[in-house]
Amino acid sequence: MKSPVNKFAAIAVVIVMANIGILRFRSNVLASQASLPQLVYRILGLMQLKVEYPRPMFVSTPVNIRVKNLRKPLRSMRPPMLVPAGTVNVALNKPVSASDKSPIIGNVEMITDGDKEAADGSYVELGPYLQYVTIDLEKRHQIFAVVLWHYHKQPRVYFDVAVQTADDPDFITNVQILFNNDIDNSTGLGVGTDMHYIETNQAELIDATGIEARYVRLYSNGNTANDLNHYVEVEVYGKPL
Repeated sequence: MKSPVNKFAAIAVVIVMANIGILRFRSNVLASQASLPQLVYRILGLMQLKVEYPRPMFVSTPVNIRVKNLRKPLRSMRPPMLVPAGTVNVALNKPVSASDKSPIIGNVEMITDGDKEAADGSYVELGPYLQYVTIDLEKRHQIFAVVLWHYHKQPRVYFDVAVQTADDPDFITNVQILFNNDIDNSTGLGVGTDMHYIETNQAELIDATGIEARYVRLYSNGNTANDLNHYVEVEVYGKPL
């Protein structure tokens, strides 16, 4: 006959393992690092976030980009991250506004229209220097990831990229910064610690850790090709509260 202590110990082990799984999710451990089978994912209420990436469209030979604090580009497809089951792109076709009221090319609605291709007519071009766009999710959501395509027709680096969230359109209430590679506080959001990166069709996937917000704002300040700012698409993966 088993000792009650052993029974409680076994139960404790199960609880600890479940908590470890939850902690791994909260840290958004990449699926390649989480060797849990699909059955366990379902038990924990998790799934792999599958982002649909557009086709690569570099039309020129990559140049030797010299930028401080530059991350090495991905050499293969990015492993998916773990998110709660039922997580979807809650930014699709949601309202967008911008600091530049008269874009040079396109319109800001294109940023959430689902078209991620790099072809002409698939991106919006904003004026030079520091600009931002704001996506209204129309109600508060729990957000797990933001996926950002600036422009992937050629390799380039965008400067002072920052992503923040808030509960109000003026970004006063519950303001949180998800990403910031502004090395000299040009945005006024503080000096960032994230790295610059080269634009590709795989975009930039930003871990949002399940924060709660209604509005998402994205900054940029020109790029290595010119002083203008571009957006192909922004996806926000989450669930309504």
